[in-house]
Amino acid sequence: MALILLPLISTHAADLTPAAQAQPAPLSDTVLPRIGGNDMSLEQLQGKVVLVDFWASWCGPCRESFPWMNAIQDRYGDDGLVVVGINLDQDAQAAQTFLNTVPANFIIVQDTQARLPEAYGLIGMPSSYLLDRQGRIRASHTGFHTGRVAEYEASIQQLLAE
Repeated sequence: MALILLPLISTHAADLTPAAQAQPAPLSDTVLPRIGGNDMSLEQLQGKVVLVDFWASWCGPCRESFPWMNAIQDRYGDDGLVVVGINLDQDAQAAQTFLNTVPANFIIVQDTQARLPEAYGLIGMPSSYLLDRQGRIRASHTGFHTGRVAEYEASIQQLLAE
Protein backbone atom coordinates (compact mmCIF):
# COMPACT_ATOMS: atom_id res chain seq x y z
CA MET A 1 0.00 0.00 0.00
CA ALA A 2 1.33 3.45 -0.87
CA LEU A 3 2.32 5.82 1.89
CA ILE A 4 0.20 8.97 1.99
CA LEU A 5 1.70 11.97 3.72
CA LEU A 6 -0.85 14.54 4.76
CA PRO A 7 -0.23 18.25 5.27
CA LEU A 8 -1.06 19.78 8.62
CA ILE A 9 -4.17 21.89 8.30
CA SER A 10 -5.17 24.82 10.48
CA THR A 11 -8.01 24.12 12.88
CA HIS A 12 -9.82 27.46 12.53
CA ALA A 13 -13.37 26.47 11.65
CA ALA A 14 -13.24 28.84 8.68
CA ASP A 15 -10.09 27.03 7.52
CA LEU A 16 -11.53 23.52 7.33
CA THR A 17 -10.38 21.83 4.16
CA PRO A 18 -13.28 21.96 1.70
CA ALA A 19 -14.92 18.53 1.36
CA ALA A 20 -14.10 18.31 -2.35
CA GLN A 21 -10.39 18.78 -1.61
CA ALA A 22 -10.17 16.61 1.51
CA GLN A 23 -8.26 13.33 1.46
CA PRO A 24 -9.69 10.10 2.85
CA ALA A 25 -8.20 9.01 6.17
CA PRO A 26 -5.37 6.60 5.34
CA LEU A 27 -5.57 2.96 6.39
CA SER A 28 -9.10 3.47 7.69
CA ASP A 29 -9.76 -0.23 7.23
CA THR A 30 -6.90 -1.19 9.60
CA VAL A 31 -8.39 -3.17 12.48
CA LEU A 32 -6.93 -2.31 15.89
CA PRO A 33 -7.56 -3.81 19.34
CA ARG A 34 -9.92 -1.69 21.42
CA ILE A 35 -9.34 -1.35 25.14
CA GLY A 36 -12.49 -2.58 26.84
CA GLY A 37 -14.25 -3.57 23.63
CA ASN A 38 -14.13 -5.36 20.29
CA ASP A 39 -11.43 -4.71 17.71
CA MET A 40 -12.39 -1.91 15.34
CA SER A 41 -11.39 0.20 12.37
CA LEU A 42 -12.10 3.85 11.59
CA GLU A 43 -14.03 2.66 8.55
CA GLN A 44 -16.72 1.40 10.93
CA LEU A 45 -17.38 5.00 12.02
CA GLN A 46 -18.37 6.40 8.61
CA GLY A 47 -21.45 8.56 9.04
CA LYS A 48 -20.01 10.09 12.22
CA VAL A 49 -17.71 13.07 12.72
CA VAL A 50 -14.56 11.53 14.20
CA LEU A 51 -11.75 13.15 16.16
CA VAL A 52 -8.76 10.79 15.85
CA ASP A 53 -6.12 11.54 18.47
CA PHE A 54 -2.71 9.83 18.52
CA TRP A 55 -1.25 9.65 22.03
CA ALA A 56 1.26 7.83 24.23
CA SER A 57 1.69 7.35 27.97
CA TRP A 58 4.91 9.39 28.10
CA CYS A 59 3.33 12.45 26.41
CA GLY A 60 2.72 15.35 28.82
CA PRO A 61 0.38 17.33 26.52
CA CYS A 62 -1.65 14.13 26.05
CA ARG A 63 -2.51 14.25 29.77
CA GLU A 64 -3.78 17.80 29.27
CA SER A 65 -5.89 16.91 26.22
CA PHE A 66 -7.84 14.00 27.73
CA PRO A 67 -10.17 16.09 29.94
CA TRP A 68 -11.09 18.23 26.92
CA MET A 69 -11.69 15.17 24.73
CA ASN A 70 -13.87 13.67 27.49
CA ALA A 71 -15.86 16.92 27.59
CA ILE A 72 -16.43 17.14 23.83
CA GLN A 73 -17.39 13.47 23.64
CA ASP A 74 -19.98 14.14 26.35
CA ARG A 75 -21.15 17.39 24.74
CA TYR A 76 -21.39 16.27 21.11
CA GLY A 77 -21.67 12.48 21.21
CA ASP A 78 -25.44 12.55 20.76
CA ASP A 79 -24.95 14.84 17.73
CA GLY A 80 -22.71 12.33 15.96
CA LEU A 81 -19.18 12.97 17.28
CA VAL A 82 -16.95 10.04 18.14
CA VAL A 83 -13.55 10.59 19.74
CA VAL A 84 -11.01 7.83 19.11
CA GLY A 85 -7.70 7.81 20.95
CA ILE A 86 -5.03 5.74 19.19
CA ASN A 87 -2.38 4.70 21.68
CA LEU A 88 1.11 4.23 20.26
CA ASP A 89 2.85 2.65 23.28
CA GLN A 90 4.60 -0.62 22.44
CA ASP A 91 3.88 -1.72 26.00
CA ALA A 92 0.12 -2.09 26.47
CA GLN A 93 0.56 -1.91 30.26
CA ALA A 94 2.04 1.61 29.97
CA ALA A 95 -1.16 2.71 28.25
CA GLN A 96 -3.31 1.09 30.94
CA THR A 97 -1.31 2.77 33.71
CA PHE A 98 -1.87 6.14 31.99
CA LEU A 99 -5.60 5.45 31.66
CA ASN A 100 -5.83 4.50 35.34
CA THR A 101 -4.58 8.00 36.15
CA VAL A 102 -6.18 9.92 33.27
CA PRO A 103 -9.43 8.12 32.38
CA ALA A 104 -11.01 8.33 28.95
CA ASN A 105 -14.76 8.19 28.29
CA PHE A 106 -14.10 7.76 24.58
CA ILE A 107 -12.87 4.90 22.41
CA ILE A 108 -9.25 3.84 22.93
CA VAL A 109 -7.51 1.53 20.47
CA GLN A 110 -3.90 0.39 20.47
CA ASP A 111 -1.47 0.51 17.56
CA THR A 112 1.51 -1.19 19.20
CA GLN A 113 2.95 -1.92 15.74
CA ALA A 114 2.77 1.81 14.79
CA ARG A 115 1.03 1.12 11.48
CA LEU A 116 -0.94 4.37 11.35
CA PRO A 117 1.48 7.16 12.44
CA GLU A 118 3.60 6.97 9.31
CA ALA A 119 0.55 6.92 7.05
CA TYR A 120 -0.80 10.02 8.77
CA GLY A 121 2.59 11.78 8.68
CA LEU A 122 2.82 12.28 12.44
CA ILE A 123 5.48 14.77 13.49
CA GLY A 124 4.61 15.24 17.16
CA MET A 125 2.45 14.10 20.03
CA PRO A 126 -0.41 14.37 20.48
CA SER A 127 -1.61 14.73 16.90
CA SER A 128 -5.30 15.00 16.07
CA TYR A 129 -7.23 14.61 12.84
CA LEU A 130 -10.84 15.66 12.37
CA LEU A 131 -12.75 13.43 9.94
CA ASP A 132 -16.07 14.32 8.37
CA ARG A 133 -18.97 11.90 8.04
CA GLN A 134 -17.49 10.48 4.83
CA GLY A 135 -14.15 9.66 6.49
CA ARG A 136 -12.20 12.55 4.93
CA ILE A 137 -9.61 14.55 6.87
CA ARG A 138 -10.90 18.09 7.16
CA ALA A 139 -8.53 19.48 9.84
CA SER A 140 -5.55 18.46 11.92
CA HIS A 141 -3.25 19.81 14.60
CA THR A 142 -0.11 18.75 16.41
CA GLY A 143 0.17 19.30 20.15
CA PHE A 144 -2.58 20.41 22.46
CA HIS A 145 -3.00 24.11 23.15
CA THR A 146 -5.61 25.09 25.74
CA GLY A 147 -5.78 28.56 24.19
CA ARG A 148 -7.05 27.02 20.94
CA VAL A 149 -9.81 24.72 22.25
CA ALA A 150 -12.50 27.16 21.07
CA GLU A 151 -11.11 26.88 17.52
CA TYR A 152 -10.93 23.09 17.77
CA GLU A 153 -14.52 22.99 18.99
CA ALA A 154 -15.73 25.38 16.28
CA SER A 155 -14.37 22.99 13.64
CA ILE A 156 -16.21 20.09 15.27
CA GLN A 157 -19.44 22.10 15.39
CA GLN A 158 -19.13 23.03 11.74
CA LEU A 159 -18.65 19.43 10.63
CA LEU A 160 -21.54 18.26 12.79
CA ALA A 161 -23.74 20.86 11.07
CA GLU A 162 -22.81 19.71 7.54
